[in-house]
Amino acid sequence: MEEIDLMELFRMFWNKKIQIAIIVLIFMIIGLIYITKFVKPVYSASTSLLLASNNDKNISGNIESSTEMEIRVNSKLVSTYRELIKSKRILRPAIANLNIDINEEVLKRNIKVNVINDTELIEITVTNADPNLAADIANEIARIFIKEMQEELYKIENVQVVDKAEPNNSPSNVNKKKSMLIFTGIGLIISIGYVVVLNMFDTTIKTIEDVEKIYHKPVLATIPICEGNTKKSKKRGRK
Repeated sequence: MEEIDLMELFRMFWNKKIQIAIIVLIFMIIGLIYITKFVKPVYSASTSLLLASNNDKNISGNIESSTEMEIRVNSKLVSTYRELIKSKRILRPAIANLNIDINEEVLKRNIKVNVINDTELIEITVTNADPNLAADIANEIARIFIKEMQEELYKIENVQVVDKAEPNNSPSNVNKKKSMLIFTGIGLIISIGYVVVLNMFDTTIKTIEDVEKIYHKPVLATIPICEGNTKKSKKRGRK
């Protein structure tokens, strides 16, 4: 098995450094064009709700048991709340109140309701092409949901807003630095593969070391190239 000559490997890539740089640059340009021209940025805004206790007065001796019971009930209701938030009963009035031209099903697909593990917090995230509108929709959905819980559905006041949604001007679907690094990495990998393949199919002999490596015999003599003589011969040939 032949040993890998690191210096030879380095020279191989160093001799092709211009081609490598060009390939990497091409992929960086492709990545920039893809990000700016083909990816439509969207923005996300989130509001969080807390399933809080609605009993301020508890009978002495039953405070702890009452609190534990409420926590268990709230835990079971979390999944129900998650589906209610994305229901037409909540989305339809939110669209009407904000006077926005958007289909209910489209809006539903752009809403994520997450329950934070081991807590009673519900996070409502809305994605939209307009960062301000995304925040407005999230806050309006939370407001209508709380109103429905208090006045219509359960008639309880155990849901409170923890954090209101605020506009986020950073796109949630585009990370320019990460994308550019990915395209740069792809360009680097392809350029390395290109150099390796090119070297595999290159059978020309360029140095004395190549001769000794192929024929396993030492080189006894070399014929130097005299540029002066070659220039004179070219002039003679022209005459």
